[in-house]
Amino acid sequence: MNIPSTEKSTSIQALQGSFANASTQQLVQASRAGQSSAFGELASRFESMVYIICQRRLGNHTEAQEVTQDVLIKAYEKLDQLQQPAAFPGWLRSIAVRQSINRLTRRAPCVAVEPQMLDAPDYRNTEPLDRLLAHEREDQLHAGLKNLQKLDRNTLEAFYLQGQSLLEMSDEFSAPVGTIKRRLHVARKRLAKELDCLQIA
Repeated sequence: MNIPSTEKSTSIQALQGSFANASTQQLVQASRAGQSSAFGELASRFESMVYIICQRRLGNHTEAQEVTQDVLIKAYEKLDQLQQPAAFPGWLRSIAVRQSINRLTRRAPCVAVEPQMLDAPDYRNTEPLDRLLAHEREDQLHAGLKNLQKLDRNTLEAFYLQGQSLLEMSDEFSAPVGTIKRRLHVARKRLAKELDCLQIA
C-alpha cells in the first residue's frame, strides 16, 4: 500500500529528533528525505548482519570488514532504487552477497603448497591456467542453472546467489518452509546431474 506523501512527511518530521524507535520503513523514508542520521541508524542495525554474510562467503575478517563498508555505502547511494522500504533487510542482504561475490572474483588465485613442493621449480606460470579453470567452472555452473526448470533455477538463485533465508523464500514463493527445503534438495540434485553432463560433454 502506498503511503500518501503528506503522511510520509509527517512521519519523517516526527522522527527528526530521534530514530532509535523508528521502524525500518520509517528509517528508509527519512533517509530518502535527506536525514543522514536515519541511515546511520539503519547501518547500526544491519551492519552485523552484513558482516556475517560477507565473512561466511569470504572467510577473511579484514576483507569482510572492507566489503561490509562497501555494501553500506552502495546501499546509501542506491536507496532510491528500493521499491518497498520495508524490504530493506532482504535488499541489503542481496547487495552483500553480490559484493562478496565480486570480491571473490577479484582475488588472486590461491594455490595450496605441499611441504614436498617447496624445493620444486617455480610454478607461478601456471596461474593463468588456474584462472582459466576457475572461470570454466563458473561458466559450467551458470550453464547448468540455465538448463534447469524455472522453479529449480529460481529456488537455487534465491538461496545461494541472492542470500535469501528460508523464511524469505517462503514468502516470495508462497510455499511453506518445509516445501522450500524439499525444493532446494531436489534442485541441488538436478543441478549436480546437469554439471556431470556438461563435464562429460
